[in-house]
Amino acid sequence: MGGDCGEGAGTGVRVGVVVGFPLGATLSASKREETAQVLKLGALDVDMVLNVGQLKSGTKEDFEAIRQDIRGVVELAHGAGAIVKVILETCLLTFEEKLRASELALSAGADFLKTSTGFSTGGATVDDIALLRGAAGTRAGVKASGGIRSLADATAMLKAGATRIGASASIKIIAELTGQAPAAGQTPATNQPGGY
Repeated sequence: MGGDCGEGAGTGVRVGVVVGFPLGATLSASKREETAQVLKLGALDVDMVLNVGQLKSGTKEDFEAIRQDIRGVVELAHGAGAIVKVILETCLLTFEEKLRASELALSAGADFLKTSTGFSTGGATVDDIALLRGAAGTRAGVKASGGIRSLADATAMLKAGATRIGASASIKIIAELTGQAPAAGQTPATNQPGGY
């Protein structure tokens, strides 16, 4: 990536980058700096990891700090015409924490709620997608990410309310959809993390 190449080499595919990986525990200033740098390089989608440890601390001060953390990234991204997906890492959260995280992200201006990085103990579930869709309503999109390895998985997530799918098995899923076998060397390993 370089300059203002917000779409990958003429493909029409938006360039997306993760900041605060893997648990969102980096300083807010670091997340903003990461965001500023990837925007300069042409990113149009910024996926930021919510500070999971801070959310689990559960104090009003922590919740406000999380909101400001997200808001700082959102302001930079929106100023550059980019969108922000907040990764909640739902597999690590209780039901109440998922709702709290969703509200914090939405009140900070997030464009999407996203289930996971694909690198923790689990990925998207139909129940989590339905919960996030209920929390988001029409205010934001919902991205199912992590553990989506088949057309059936992707379809279930879309029916539950996902508006985007992140899957490392996307070639396999598209091949299932079109009824065509993927070209030699294009089938991703099924034991890979679930994707962004």
